[in-house]
Order: sequence, then C-alpha cells, then structure tokens
Amino acid sequence: MKKGISMMLAGILAMAVLGGCGSSNEGTTGAASTAAVTATEAPTTAAATTAASASKEKVTILVAAAASLEYSYTEKLIPMFQEKYDWITVEGTYDSSGKLQTQIEEGLAADVFMSAATKQMTALKDENLIDAGSIVDLLENKIVVIVPADKKDSITTFEQIADVETVALGDPESVPVGQYSKEALTNLNLWDTVSAKTSFGTNVTEVLNWVAEGSADAGIVYATDAATTDKVAVVAEAPEGSLEKKVIYPVGMVAASEHSEEAKLFIEFLQSEEAMAVFEEYGFSANK
Repeated sequence: MKKGISMMLAGILAMAVLGGCGSSNEGTTGAASTAAVTATEAPTTAAATTAASASKEKVTILVAAAASLEYSYTEKLIPMFQEKYDWITVEGTYDSSGKLQTQIEEGLAADVFMSAATKQMTALKDENLIDAGSIVDLLENKIVVIVPADKKDSITTFEQIADVETVALGDPESVPVGQYSKEALTNLNLWDTVSAKTSFGTNVTEVLNWVAEGSADAGIVYATDAATTDKVAVVAEAPEGSLEKKVIYPVGMVAASEHSEEAKLFIEFLQSEEAMAVFEEYGFSANK
C-alpha cells in the first residue's frame, strides 16, 4: 500500500517538473521571436534617412546672391547644404544687388535672393516679388578703403582716399557698396573731390580687381572682399558715424518660386550655427 502511494507521488512530481520546463522554453522562445520581429521592423536612423532622401524628387533651385557672397557660397555653403539635402541641387548667380533686383523684376526664375543691402530687398518686397514673411536680416559687413598690396603705406586713413590720383568705387546707382561709399564720403565732405577722379564698377568684384591690378590707386570694398586676396591691403574701415545704418545682408524667398519648400530649407540652413561659422570664416558677422 505504502509502495503504491509512493509511486503515485513520484509520478505527480515528474509531471509537474516536465510542465514547468515546457512553460520555461515556451517563454524563452516567445521573447526571442518578439525581439527578432522588433529588430526586423525597426530600421536604423541612417537607413530611414537614406530611404527618405531616395523618395524625394530631385529638385534644382537658383540662388541670386550679391557678388561678395560668391566665395563663401561656392566654396563651402552650397556643398554643405547639398550634402545635407542630397535631393536638392543649388545653382547660383552672382552680381551687384541692383542688377539682381532688376533681373528678378524682369522674371528671373530665382528661388532665393540675398542682397548686400536692405534697399533692394525692400523694393522687391514692396512689389510683392519677395515673400515678406521669409525675409531675414542675416549678416553684417564693413566697408573699407583698400590699396594695392605693394603700396600699402601710400595712405593710412579712410579720409586719405581723397589724396590719391585714381579711385575705384561701385556705381551708387546699382551697387550697394557704391551706395555705402557715397554715403560715407558725403558725410565726410569728400564726395565731390573723390567722385571727380573715380572709375565706377558694375559690382564690388570689379572694384576689387581694379585695385588689385593697380588700375586704381585706392578703392572702397567690403571687408569680406578684401580678405579674399593678398593683392590688396586694407587701410581703414569707414569711420564711426559716417554711415547712418549698418551694412546688412538680408535673405528672402522669391514669391514666384516653384520650389518654396526647398527655398525655405536653404534659408533655414543659412541661419544654422554651421553656416554662420562659415560666414564668419569669410569675414562676415551675424546681424544682432
């Protein structure tokens, strides 16, 4: 009798042990299956980004920018932007802000406009050719007197530009640096003297080249332009008070842009820390 009861208890115990083992294996298998599904269904961030880029339709946007921005745009900023947004190709056209304003008024299919003064941007905004809500007064620049590098001691102050024989300035009718130059020289009572011996360039790059080549004894350009070549020497910045307002570079989206999403991305990128670091590298400063 006792032997029978013992055998029954042993059987019950064996069944309990086997049942527990089965439950444990099933739980382990379930967890492994869940993990495998999760791993399969959750792509990496890099893969997701690549997939998103691949799904985008290729787009080309045109940026119309002041001539003084060409180096920073072509050498650093545009490549950086295109690496970040690889479905967008950025093309640039660079000239005086006044010429670019006229081209946009005549139908240039630009998506973004960045000028070297607020005057041209405001004019286009007032004509409803620039999206007013997109305009950002992004950068500040300085105007400086330059001389050929081999004549760096010929004059030593901004005002002494009146003492040289030949001068190069931007055309005040269409070139922002020319407008700033005329304002500063007028406020210093030097405009009549200087303008009488001046050759007027169609953009700031032309003025810079004339002085660099020695075709002019002195000229006025942006500090950022002077920094692009060792063929000129900077004499001085415009004296404080000679300009009523700071030299501001605004950027905005052309109202007729057919690629407004991409244009806005480019404008946002220009405001980023990485883009501002590039602008500072080229001599600009953030407008504050």
